[in-house]
Amino acid sequence: MTMRKFHFLVAAVAAASFLAGCAELTKTLKTAVLTPTLTFKNVTLANVSLDSATVNLAFQLKNPNPIGLSLASVSYSFFVEGKQVVAGSPPDGLTIPASGSRELVFPANVKFADVAPVVQTFLTKDTAAYRAEGSIGLKTPIGVVLPVTIKQEGTFPVPKLPQVALQPPRLKDMTLTSVTLELPLVVTNPNDFGMPVNGLSGAVIVSGSKVGTVSGPDLGFIAPHAQQPVNLPVTVHFAQAAAAAAALRKGTATIAFDAQIKSGQLSFPLHLEKNLAQ
Repeated sequence: MTMRKFHFLVAAVAAASFLAGCAELTKTLKTAVLTPTLTFKNVTLANVSLDSATVNLAFQLKNPNPIGLSLASVSYSFFVEGKQVVAGSPPDGLTIPASGSRELVFPANVKFADVAPVVQTFLTKDTAAYRAEGSIGLKTPIGVVLPVTIKQEGTFPVPKLPQVALQPPRLKDMTLTSVTLELPLVVTNPNDFGMPVNGLSGAVIVSGSKVGTVSGPDLGFIAPHAQQPVNLPVTVHFAQAAAAAAALRKGTATIAFDAQIKSGQLSFPLHLEKNLAQ
């Protein structure tokens, strides 16, 4: 139906309303307007960390009418692993052009602790199941509100822990009383999306003796499948760690790093071990 024909129909119905009444007018107009179609596009993740993520469901809304529509109401619920989480909606006042389409994105803030009793166990999963349901109301310039149903099920990828590899530690600035031990690390993001690594910290152990603790910097967001090198120095005082000092002098020490890796608000343990570089 063209815009001209549509306006002609509205004018004709409006003239007939003097005889048929307002109720009949509304009924007739509703039959003249076609219901838009909502097609699922994809699911993506944003603001990802080890404790939470924003799950965005994108739909394409097609308006078959020769008049523009505006978003009047949204009722939307989102479930992950059968548990309802906080869900948002497209911005108010969104318009869909005449005989055109518009992408609608429905965000949901998923805190993994709300959907799994043990977050670390949840993060071992490859995917998590979701279900979205609800409806939107689209208003026409002539006051008719068109309801469109939202119903979609699927899965989204669960974030994986960053991988941390300890390269052979090195000795630097050795004196009669101390030496600096450098721990060269490589942090890898195995995910298809950026992941923040907000710190690495823990105890350094040389041949079974704790020689100190060390904390790394906030690495910020690591790009998908990217690697970030970081070097952590720790000073070993010989008087405080005689056995470690002897092993370091011989060059036969085994270096361990019992650490915590932090992403978002959560930290997870890791144990790294390597022989001293010759």
